[in-house]
Amino acid sequence: MSSVSFVLNTSPLYFAPTGKSTSNQSVSNSSNSSKAAQDFSAVLSSQSAQNSLSPSASSASGSSSSTNTISIEAQLAAIKANAPMTRTPADMTFLLANDKQLAAITAKENQGVPLTSSELDYEQKARGFVNSMAFLSPEEKELYDKAATSGNPQAAAGLSVIAFESSTLGHTAGGAPGTTYDPINTPITVDNIKNYFSYTNIDPTGKMQSQFQALIQFLQTNPDKD
Repeated sequence: MSSVSFVLNTSPLYFAPTGKSTSNQSVSNSSNSSKAAQDFSAVLSSQSAQNSLSPSASSASGSSSSTNTISIEAQLAAIKANAPMTRTPADMTFLLANDKQLAAITAKENQGVPLTSSELDYEQKARGFVNSMAFLSPEEKELYDKAATSGNPQAAAGLSVIAFESSTLGHTAGGAPGTTYDPINTPITVDNIKNYFSYTNIDPTGKMQSQFQALIQFLQTNPDKD
């Protein structure tokens, strides 16, 4: 939208001196007085016009700010809708610069502070990761939060492994020899970890098995979750 500007006439107003004068002086004074009146009127009109435009200018500024916010939100939504492999470094820079919640979660993670299940869920969705946290029940998410915040990262990691299995394997996976189970609908209990979840992924390093063992011990101290 084009802007409108006003130039105020700031030259001093001239008033004829008092006393007798010749006819030429009278004409000149009359002319000067008329010009002064016109200049003064122009000043008032210009100020009035500026005053009347002030609310509109303020409204335009607010509208521009609102438009910028909508534009940023639209771009964030577009980036998050893209598959992770199609996102550019510029996309990720924009994401972290403008998604305040993701930036706070990332900072917390970089400081080594355990994330809650809801924070992990948000991060996975925003970054385009596999959304494994969505496959835990509310009770299981509560259990994850308790393990993560009580200084038991191994048990929390065991829950993360099971959540990942559920999100990637669908409804059929192999358990103990000769058995299959439904990772999505099988609840996380001590017996189910021993008979099913711990058999799904074979980790030669033994790290995953230690995580499952930590989770089993954690569940045994929380029998209401078993």
